[in-house]
Amino acid sequence: MERGRPEPSRCRSFTTGVPYRVPSAEDLPARVSGVLAVLFLVFNEGYLATGPGTDPVRHDLTAEAIRLTRLIRALVPDDGEVTGLLALMLLTEARRTARVSVSGELVALDEQDRGAWDAALVAEGHRLVRERLAAGVAPGRYQILAAINAVHTAARDIRDTDWSQVVALYDQLVRLDPSPIIALNRAIAIAELDGPEVALAAVDRLEDKLADYHAYHATRADLLRRLGRGQNSRAAYDKAVELAGNTAETAYLTRRRDQLG
Repeated sequence: MERGRPEPSRCRSFTTGVPYRVPSAEDLPARVSGVLAVLFLVFNEGYLATGPGTDPVRHDLTAEAIRLTRLIRALVPDDGEVTGLLALMLLTEARRTARVSVSGELVALDEQDRGAWDAALVAEGHRLVRERLAAGVAPGRYQILAAINAVHTAARDIRDTDWSQVVALYDQLVRLDPSPIIALNRAIAIAELDGPEVALAAVDRLEDKLADYHAYHATRADLLRRLGRGQNSRAAYDKAVELAGNTAETAYLTRRRDQLG
């Protein structure tokens, strides 16, 4: 191993058990996009674990994804998307301990104890986001996602969130990634800026593409609740509960539904 160069790392795939190896510095530039996509999938599998009886958070997977992304950044420190993905992971991981209650229920962002967030990870994530902004290069998908998370984690209270900035960042992201899930997340931010009725119209346009996605129905349920449409909200919560991926999400959605009375 050359001095100052990280040794390529191996880990086993979380689905197949086949060893996964970080490419060498010579091979990495041509493969970095695919490698980042895989690491993001690994991280999300740990952060949004699914399946009956599944632990909603798999720290072993999120920690390994972060470790490997750090190694890749050491190999290609000038790649903005590598830095962006690392920042995104750190800012997401910082909220891990506040994401599930002691009773095993999912805790939504607006209900989380922000004092329980990992301040060191938040600070590092913010530093990396500022570093990319200072570079003056048009950001890619991971950098924009990291910037959105930086806005959320910069607010001391959900009411202090700069929603106009969040929507502006989603507007950039939609141009790079016009996926229905990105559009759904943008609509959630729109609800805070322009109100639930405007957001609901945007969400309803996604029905054909997200009919089997529990977060689509959970978002509709919350918007309908805010509009005072209790019966429609309950039906949407029922569908979200049916499609929920783990027990923590099911418990959260069931409680929200039952609060309708």
